[in-house]
Amino acid sequence: MTNTPNAPLYPFRESPSQTAGPYVHIGLTPNACGIIGVYGEDLGTAMVTDATKGERITLELRVFDGGGAALKDVLVEIWQADAQGLYNSPAERRGNADLTFTGWGRRAADLETGVLRFETIKPGPIPFPDGRMQAPHINVWIVARGINLGLNTRIYFRDEAEANADDPVLARIEHSDRIETLLAKGAGGNYSLDIHLQGPRETVFFDI
Repeated sequence: MTNTPNAPLYPFRESPSQTAGPYVHIGLTPNACGIIGVYGEDLGTAMVTDATKGERITLELRVFDGGGAALKDVLVEIWQADAQGLYNSPAERRGNADLTFTGWGRRAADLETGVLRFETIKPGPIPFPDGRMQAPHINVWIVARGINLGLNTRIYFRDEAEANADDPVLARIEHSDRIETLLAKGAGGNYSLDIHLQGPRETVFFDI
């Protein structure tokens, strides 16, 4: 193709955003919505194996709308480091990342209760680009009917108070009282967090 001087330009325009309707579950978690046989199990269901290192935890999430109702058609993906603070990524596979741990999970909410349950491990502290350490955390992506673009947030652990106090990302949250919305509570390997999309207890979301 040659460039023609003074040729008219026809720039592409951004396609309009659309909400994630029922098809997000049909395509991503067919077993969860009753379409059996497409996959043996939905992708993202199994994050750990018997050989995975680290503390096993169960993480339960619920997502609430602005009116305080639990969303029952929400889908959540998580991405996290292993017990050593390393991600199962092409860059870190060459190091000591635990390859028996996927680091990625996907769940659809229970259609009766709205609960999403992940069987995973507690992540280790993660290096920040400037050399500081980030507190153990889990990255979260949320999509549901009525959400035009997926929402991104993080889950930290309330029982990691010292690490949370030094976390460089939490330190950038202007209204420090809202950090509470990111802290999963629990003990004995069982943690839970309620995520609020709007309202007085709105969760902190990240523009990434």
